[in-house]
Amino acid sequence: MNFESVIGLEVHVQLNTNTKIFCSCSTNFGDEPNTNVCPVCLGMPGVLPVLNKKVVEYTIKAGLALNCNIQEKSVFARKNYFYPDLPKNYQVSQFELPICFGGYVDIEVDGNKKRIGITRIHMEEDAGKLIHGENLGSPNSSYVDYNRTGTPLIEIVSEPDMRSSEEAKRYLENLKLIIEYTGISDCSMEKGSLRCDANISVRPMGQKEFGTKVEVKNMNSFKNVQKAIDYEIKRQISEIESGNLIIQETRLWDPEKGVTIAMRSKEESHDYRYFPDPDLVPVIISLRDIENIKLTMPDMPDVVRDKLSNVYNLPEYDVEVLSSSKPIYDFFEATATLCNNTKAISNWIQTEILRVMNEKGVGIMDVGITPSQLAELIQLIDSSVISVKIAKDVFDDVIISGKSPKQIVDEKGLTQIADLSLLEAVVKKVIENSPKEVERYKAGETKLIGFFVGQIMKETKGKANPKLVNEILGKLLN
Repeated sequence: MNFESVIGLEVHVQLNTNTKIFCSCSTNFGDEPNTNVCPVCLGMPGVLPVLNKKVVEYTIKAGLALNCNIQEKSVFARKNYFYPDLPKNYQVSQFELPICFGGYVDIEVDGNKKRIGITRIHMEEDAGKLIHGENLGSPNSSYVDYNRTGTPLIEIVSEPDMRSSEEAKRYLENLKLIIEYTGISDCSMEKGSLRCDANISVRPMGQKEFGTKVEVKNMNSFKNVQKAIDYEIKRQISEIESGNLIIQETRLWDPEKGVTIAMRSKEESHDYRYFPDPDLVPVIISLRDIENIKLTMPDMPDVVRDKLSNVYNLPEYDVEVLSSSKPIYDFFEATATLCNNTKAISNWIQTEILRVMNEKGVGIMDVGITPSQLAELIQLIDSSVISVKIAKDVFDDVIISGKSPKQIVDEKGLTQIADLSLLEAVVKKVIENSPKEVERYKAGETKLIGFFVGQIMKETKGKANPKLVNEILGKLLN
């Protein structure tokens, strides 16, 4: 029997507000445990939450970017469950009336385009974090850090429209990129500011009814999302073919073993005993509010790609690289306002800047060179002050010293030699010292021109103007 998989994703995105959703505690990542807490986020008796306005604004931005409808009225609800990292024994979320609904994300897999529906986006608070003792030298103990409690989240729930792990991966990549472009979150899976749960079921090909779904958690990378989905699809098909029933449950992905592990039976909505939070009034959004937020929306990835292609006239590969990250695109655009050689900017970003980013494991803003410094470096090349070879050395010096490219060129005397008589003398010397290579060149081995250029550059310590060198070489050798 042939089976079809049915996949839906629930993505939690941490919003990059300075303070928590219902109190003024800091959301700073990495602070000492239990230092960013107060009676409100710890759920002390008698406290009252106050909604962070920025959370509402950011959620509407996400809804607009993901083609959602924005509800005029949305309501917070209490989701009741008991766990050590949840001090109130309930989580403030949204249930029947979420703030956004009915959006979509477009994906492309193997040249085929597909639209993945978004059921809803709702606001909620995060829980704390359990740290187990083996990480703290106390194997039989567990600790709770409540710093994360009350951190603002949005949950983006997709329709069960995906039919393969590749589609799920592409949806998640596109979703992450769109959210990054809005500026409401850094979407770092390493820091936990983007987390994904997958609902997976299988059914015989052609059957309309869904199979029993299983939720898989603990996937901290795109690669692990894909691997977990593939494993779970195979597991469920194997269970059905063996005559067993699929149990509706929550399973954890173990990346080291490459398997999913049963965690608990899957809760239904009624298990959480949702009811409207009595301490929070409904959120009312006017059309004017939405229009004002629209005015603050930056360009989305599709618009950016179109601009890179049609305004900056860059080839398709460059467009994909530069649009793959908002910080990279922002760096490119900031440089392009100072230098009109956009292809050179793109080339430097793709080669030297990405190289340093990978070597240091940092973002583009922490590489050590600014858009103005890169623009100045390219202008020095374009005006024949320095060669590309010397420019690469200057680039490294900029990162080490922080000085401007022009200052480094002046201090080290790296200005290109453009004196025709001086260059002609060097070229003649190289030719006289290479009689065998001259004979081979005249016999038809024209690729030896590279040898002569290399020798001339060696003589001039890389400072000879390559264009003039080639012109003089051509004249003298021929």
